[in-house]
Amino acid sequence: MAPTNNAAFLTAKNTPLKIQPSTYTAPRENELVVKNHAVAINPYDTIIQAAPNLVVSWVKLPFVLGTDVAGEVVEVGPNVTRFNIGDRVVAHAAALDKRVNRACEGGFQEYTVVRTNMTSAIPESVSYEAASVVPLGLSTAACALFMDDYLALPLPTTFPVTTRSGKTLLVWGGSTSVGCNAIQLATAAGYDVVTTASPKNHGYLKTLGAIAVFDYKSASVVSDIVALYDKENRVSAGAMSMGSNSLKPCIDILAAVPGRKFLAQASMDLPPFPKGALDFPAFLAGMLSTVVCEQVKLRTKGVQSKMLNGSDVVANGSIGKGIYEDFLPSALAEGRFVCAPEPQVVGHGLDKVGEAMELSKKGVSLRKLVVTL
Repeated sequence: MAPTNNAAFLTAKNTPLKIQPSTYTAPRENELVVKNHAVAINPYDTIIQAAPNLVVSWVKLPFVLGTDVAGEVVEVGPNVTRFNIGDRVVAHAAALDKRVNRACEGGFQEYTVVRTNMTSAIPESVSYEAASVVPLGLSTAACALFMDDYLALPLPTTFPVTTRSGKTLLVWGGSTSVGCNAIQLATAAGYDVVTTASPKNHGYLKTLGAIAVFDYKSASVVSDIVALYDKENRVSAGAMSMGSNSLKPCIDILAAVPGRKFLAQASMDLPPFPKGALDFPAFLAGMLSTVVCEQVKLRTKGVQSKMLNGSDVVANGSIGKGIYEDFLPSALAEGRFVCAPEPQVVGHGLDKVGEAMELSKKGVSLRKLVVTL
């Protein structure tokens, strides 16, 4: 007999999530069902809540949001050999990807269907709360670093890296979820990482592997980073940009240093998101103006750029296998990978997910909001 399931549904745009019963869905081939013990909130969730018709126009409400889950395997699908019932796992729940579009794969519920190529076993030494902060940030960073359409770096290894590439990656926004994962993945792949963050977070990012951290608010940050590349004869492996006002400085730095001039964008420098329907025309006009200005700057400076979609792991078997199967399980077990940023538990139960999303709108520094179930 199938377990009873409950979920936090988005029933209409810009409305609170509604807790109600949801169908328990059995796994298909290469799928698992996970009983969630912890789920994490991403800014992406609150953006979708405000305007699902713009952000995920293919989704039909009511729907279950949430991408970051950690819990226990309760059922395995046909031909699944890598996982067993009772395994402790962390997974990137793929419901919102256009190629998936299934509410049963949403994270904000008691039982979530997940895909084996986006799931990793976690050791007893890693709590569900800590593990839940990883998936979306990890997937997005992995797509940026290792997919052919982006920076196309070699996949990381869990062994000590004795041969360095001799190249340096710029990660603008190192204290973000994507940034924390990118620093660790790039370092494990043999690259040096230069990043930016508030001064209070510099020490932490160095423990993740960054060789230098700069204050992103400093008026001289661009020239300071360029000077580091010049002084130490560093060659660019490209860059990643996260957070508001991150694109322009990355373009200026890449244009001024030798090596790869490619920017993987996890965010856009957009005007403030509209609070009501009357604000949308001005927002759309501002967004169009910003995009045009960015494209002009990219072409003028000779820098290439492409927006990221972390759920591209859904359709990229080599990245899913390389990260979620070959790298992450052993890296966590060996202590060579840290679940970052640190979890901040808001409370227990699905009813706390909405509260956590409201807190997320206010912003957190080097933390990710988590709800236990």
